[in-house]
Amino acid sequence: MKIKLLTMSCISGLSLAMLAGCSDSNPAIGDFYNAGEGITSSDSQTGTETGATENPASSDSENQAIPTSNTSGSSDSGSSISSNSNVANSSDSGLNASSNSNVSVSSSSANTPASSAGNGTSSASNGTSSAVTASSSSVAPIVNSSSSTIPTVQSSSSVPATQSSSSNPTQQVISNGGTPVITYAASGATVANTNNCVTVTGGTVTITCGGEYDFSGSYSGSDAQILVNTAKTDSSVYLNMRGLTLTNTADAPIYVQKASKAFVVAKNGTTNTLSDASSRTKTYNYTNDSGEAKTDTTGACIYAKDDLTIKGEGTLIVKGNYNNGIHTSNDLKVKNGLITVNAKNNGLKGKGSVEISGGTLNITATNGDGIKSDTEDTADLASGKGSIEITGGTITVTSAYDGITANNTVTIANGESASPSVKVTAGGGQSCLSISSSTGGNTGRGGMGGFGGMGGGSSCSPSESMKGIKADSNIVISGGTIEISSRDDGIHSDGNITLSGGTMTIATDDDGVHAEKSLYIKDNANVSVTIAYEGMESPDMNFEGGITSVITTDDGWNAAGGTSTSTGGNTGRGGFGGGGFGGMGSSSGNLKVTGGYHYIYVSSGDTDGIDSNGGITISGGVVIIECLMNGGMGGMVDSDGTTSISSNAKLLGFGVNNSEEGTQYSVSFNTNSYYGTSSIAFKPSFSGSKMVSSVGQPSVVSSVSGMTKTCFGNSTDRCVYTK
Repeated sequence: MKIKLLTMSCISGLSLAMLAGCSDSNPAIGDFYNAGEGITSSDSQTGTETGATENPASSDSENQAIPTSNTSGSSDSGSSISSNSNVANSSDSGLNASSNSNVSVSSSSANTPASSAGNGTSSASNGTSSAVTASSSSVAPIVNSSSSTIPTVQSSSSVPATQSSSSNPTQQVISNGGTPVITYAASGATVANTNNCVTVTGGTVTITCGGEYDFSGSYSGSDAQILVNTAKTDSSVYLNMRGLTLTNTADAPIYVQKASKAFVVAKNGTTNTLSDASSRTKTYNYTNDSGEAKTDTTGACIYAKDDLTIKGEGTLIVKGNYNNGIHTSNDLKVKNGLITVNAKNNGLKGKGSVEISGGTLNITATNGDGIKSDTEDTADLASGKGSIEITGGTITVTSAYDGITANNTVTIANGESASPSVKVTAGGGQSCLSISSSTGGNTGRGGMGGFGGMGGGSSCSPSESMKGIKADSNIVISGGTIEISSRDDGIHSDGNITLSGGTMTIATDDDGVHAEKSLYIKDNANVSVTIAYEGMESPDMNFEGGITSVITTDDGWNAAGGTSTSTGGNTGRGGFGGGGFGGMGSSSGNLKVTGGYHYIYVSSGDTDGIDSNGGITISGGVVIIECLMNGGMGGMVDSDGTTSISSNAKLLGFGVNNSEEGTQYSVSFNTNSYYGTSSIAFKPSFSGSKMVSSVGQPSVVSSVSGMTKTCFGNSTDRCVYTK
């Protein structure tokens, strides 16, 4: 039934003030508390006062009902206000306000305060107001409005209504008044606006509801932790960092135990630093949403069991002293922000997946991988989990082992409004293959410093996996700028590699690009391997477009199989053995060139420019080969199967020894002139006397005027002219 509440005016000595009504639409109780002036109510269990607000428009309204929530009882002329409460009331003319309480309220005549007129009523210009009564430990709270239009609930003896008349202290908090605000200081955390979702014990803040939470201040201790445990069916949890320094000396400062989704947000203009302990002794026992008992130990500085997103325009510094920097057992997303991660093991790990679409990330993994996704669940892998996708951001990774590694697929592409920039230094970076100024009787590469002093046939890569980008399934790169320096392969997949866009610069002590199944270079890919043992290797190699350049101490392109490395983490290099490959003759290979511009430079020794353990078909594109092979068999072009080089392709090879395949010419060349035909010309970097050509007898080209210039890599002198 509707209650007519009257506006009170000029009440002298009155011990009870009334609330004036709500809107006709009967708004939700949260809106009732959050609008206008404040109401406070006492919690009979906790001894806290919780804040609420009243709709200020109620003073002009009549016959409006005040909404109730989870309230039982009967009333002829009373109204009940409750927020997440279990309240029983029986009142003929009472008002009950409660927040998260188990309080019984009744309008006993013994507890009903009288008005100044002595009859429990108050006259007003538009009606009669009923008395509001409450009992708690036989102390009756009253509403005092002696000097303010904002009524507050008090006990008649200045003792909070939730306690007896003893002098026990109370904690002041504000509930249902907005975003919970958690502030850390030397003594721990304090909270305002708990919304019945935040519990504070020293420095530990436990969050049990979805919503937004603001954090600031500084604290260090064994209990310095934000723990999230919300139902998977609840809304997302946003941990807003507004200048927070949190150091946990025994565990993890952020632990998302259960949540639908969790967000760590570094707010604009703030710097936030999180540090964890270097060891773990604590375990957590809880029940998940499926009713399963779980025992857990935090394995990272920011550690989540469910989906986790890092975002914000501020600065986030993560110091993972125990294991990983940022870890989730599900999906990890990075949206934006300035993020620095220093981790003992892996920098970023999303076991389900990792997606990076923006931000500036500086990741250092002193004894692990930089960015990692490593689910081993068969069903998850079949659904695409265990993958890494980068579509934006400026990312710098320095890792002891693999820079970026996924048990499924690694994808790097341009985003809707951003092009990613990725720089990886893996295993200390390329270091043992050297660029020598010694020519070994040859001139060398001129501006590249010369490679004549290097002998082919020996890899100096380490026993552990220290690859730049690695995937167990596929690697797909269609955009971005990528720079890799690695002790092991630069880009390696145990499945397929497709490079169709982006600019890649790779320096490695092993293979520049290595695919265990198939390699595709196409469209607008620009790949420059500045130094490698072998430039590109796969049993099935397909060059359909793009611009590529490889400078190697052994074979430039090697179409061969049987050189698989172990994929189970950093457990060794399997069949490589550290010095040559072994067993290569028993493998198969197939190499096709149908388009693009490609440059190959190989050092002296038993080296090949293009080598296939099967066949070679070159039917299009432009291919330049410089081969210093001075021992063994092979040379500029070598295959164990059928070799077909079409006149539609433009191929020029420069060597100091005979080539096993291709049409060979005895042409003396030097570094002072361009050589080729009217359709293609190139200035070699060393002197020799053997050339291979698909466009007829090569000779000195006196002028390149009117021809199209295409340079390889970042060079200004390694350029081919075509028409």
